Amino acid sequence: MNLSQLFTMQRELDSFIRENSDVPTDVFREKGLALIVELAELANETRSFKFWSTKGPSANEIILEEYVDSIHFLLSLGIEKEFTQVTQWPEGEVTGDLTELFLKTMESITRFLHELTIQSYENVWIHYGAIARKLGFTYEDIINAYIAKNEENYERQKTGY
Repeated sequence: MNLSQLFTMQRELDSFIRENSDVPTDVFREKGLALIVELAELANETRSFKFWSTKGPSANEIILEEYVDSIHFLLSLGIEKEFTQVTQWPEGEVTGDLTELFLKTMESITRFLHELTIQSYENVWIHYGAIARKLGFTYEDIINAYIAKNEENYERQKTGY
């Protein structure tokens, strides 16, 4: 999947937020924590780890929305570190059930936040790809949901979210 369009859209949203809010110069760490929080929110909606509960996962559209919330921050972090040359979603195999994939993805995010290399950044994308496959999301699903959420994020900024 080509990420160039998404990087462009995210760069424009980030610029809009900076122009219309009192954003400190460097918010990389905050965006890193936001990515971790969004991953946790995604896990919560899948309920994959809630062995004690009989309630099923949230609806697919809610899970997909939580998924693309992470993609917004993943793109934004790449923009911050000038890793936008990652124009194609990196391919790789990550195995495990959904709970294991969440744990491995958390590790990959933490590694990236401490090792600011293109390889560690691409590794986060690989892990998010594994989660998407496990959830049954296609690249088209992700792009369409990203575009819709991007528009919603603009509206939120305009209304003082």
